[in-house]
Amino acid sequence: MTLPILVVDDEPDNLDAFRFSFRKSFNILTAQSGTEGLAILQREKVAVVITDQRMPRMTGLEFLSRARALSPDVVPIIVTAYTDVEVLVEAVNMGQIYRYIVKPWDGKEMRGVLTQALERYHLRAENQRLVEQLRQYAGYLDREWHSAFNFGQLVGDSPALQAALSRAEQVARTAATVLLRGESGTGKELVAHAIHINSPRDSKPFVRVNCAALAAGVLESELFGHERGAFTGAVSRHPGRFELAHSGTLFLDEIGDLPMEIQVKLLRVLQERTFERVGGSETLNVDVRIISATHRNLEALVAEGRFREDLYYRLNVFPIHLPPLRERLEDVPALCLHFLQKWRHYSGGRVVGIEPTALDLLLRYSFPGNVRELENLIQRALILATGQALRICDLEFSGSPTAAMPATAVTAAPMPATLPSTIDPAGISGRTLTDRLGEQERSEILAALEKSEGRIAAAARLLGINRSTLYYRLRKHELLHLLPGRLEEET
Repeated sequence: MTLPILVVDDEPDNLDAFRFSFRKSFNILTAQSGTEGLAILQREKVAVVITDQRMPRMTGLEFLSRARALSPDVVPIIVTAYTDVEVLVEAVNMGQIYRYIVKPWDGKEMRGVLTQALERYHLRAENQRLVEQLRQYAGYLDREWHSAFNFGQLVGDSPALQAALSRAEQVARTAATVLLRGESGTGKELVAHAIHINSPRDSKPFVRVNCAALAAGVLESELFGHERGAFTGAVSRHPGRFELAHSGTLFLDEIGDLPMEIQVKLLRVLQERTFERVGGSETLNVDVRIISATHRNLEALVAEGRFREDLYYRLNVFPIHLPPLRERLEDVPALCLHFLQKWRHYSGGRVVGIEPTALDLLLRYSFPGNVRELENLIQRALILATGQALRICDLEFSGSPTAAMPATAVTAAPMPATLPSTIDPAGISGRTLTDRLGEQERSEILAALEKSEGRIAAAARLLGINRSTLYYRLRKHELLHLLPGRLEEET
């Protein structure tokens, strides 16, 4: 049974006629006065209220005003005589009532009005439910967004990466201009997001522009916007990325590829925080934090006259270098597990691990495409894999697995290929697997130190890592105290 329709009329015969006409089609409640109707609304959830306008002590409009206070979602309808039509038309126009029906009402017309009123009620209720659902989902996405771009969520604990993230976390709290430097695929956009999310501007827009992806004319319009008629095809005013990012963060990716003619206009925005749209004369003020990124050598571009020196210094306020993956190979196992978990649905959930020989091969590769290349490689492997663990035959490298790796780096794999042949799906990213890897690493370090009689350089050679990496691992596992007086020995 649908929610009831409340009928209010001071004449019992009218109520009897209403019940008789619609009792089989609708759930009908009746009241002989506005006071009685309000009492019903206090104890019953009602979808539609239909009331006579002319009643003693309380008119229909007065009753509906009080009814809406008790039940804001109720759909109000009034039955009235011809003489009241002008007043009720005004009430409809002001949104006080949904419909009015003139006496004597027609049964077919009334049935149609009541059906539409119920549909309106349920549609409004469904809209409210969806709005609430979207609000909750938006809250969930916001929490996921903040979590995904939290500095602690960026995978890797190598000294090189942690040094970069430490600088990023320090500058995030300020409004300083940041320049992210590093090869393609090292995660510059992820770090830019993390800086924004961990800044006072986190609730404001984060807007990205790839300066290498657009021609100079198009890029100028994208950055600064344009007025209607500024050029062929400009049929309306178009806000630029600076306007869209107002009070937030603008991420200028591949800034080293910015055309020289755009560099001049960008310099002015950085200096004065003002600009004009293309084809416009109005000067706009903007409050935007700039984070830029490049894989190019900006100093060389300045020397060649291809990048403005004054713009370089405006952008290079707080530089952060993101190391290539070949300089932090100790992060490869953790990254592999991260991408296995992220993309394991590519294998139908079948693949839950990586064989030690496959991991060893990954640790001996130079990764010219850096972390992005590793992620792509794991995705391909998951598609090709036939077992529960990735094998060497599942790995398709862009180049030779060893040819691109310098000889000194090949021997610098800091973590032995000792992952189990399969990994429990429930523990793939949890503490159990991390603890196992940490305990195994600690045991192997202790064994190497014992075999080398505590000599750092000799222990590093046994483990196939360099001295600085071994120092980092000793600090991580709190083992430095075991080597008093020997930390400076070279042999």
